[in-house]
Amino acid sequence: MSEASAKLRIDKWLWYARVAKTRSLAAKLVTSGQVRLNKEKVSAASQSVKVDDVLTISRANSVLVYRVLQLGHRRGPAPEAQLLYEDLSPAPVKKDSVEAGSPIADPGHRPSKRDRREILKVKRGFLDD
Repeated sequence: MSEASAKLRIDKWLWYARVAKTRSLAAKLVTSGQVRLNKEKVSAASQSVKVDDVLTISRANSVLVYRVLQLGHRRGPAPEAQLLYEDLSPAPVKKDSVEAGSPIADPGHRPSKRDRREILKVKRGFLDD
């Protein structure tokens, strides 16, 4: 079988590329309709994937877009798995509604005494100080 005509099951490739922890989870991901192959929904885990195909995978809070560079022969370590694809995923969107430096921008941040004073100034309307 030549390199150009080589194909691999999509669930195996997702498992090799470490998108899914197990092959059965990769198959569930495919059959649940969360994977697209070249903009077409994939419904069967036996669907073949080849080099230069584009996979769009919708996860819980993100969308992964991968171009297949290699098919792989085993599920190896993460650095080896990253050689199987090129990541075309869009950059995560940052919310610009709040200033980056304000204590409100980071909900896990506990305001300092200075921050609390600034908040009180805003609440009371003393913006001219």
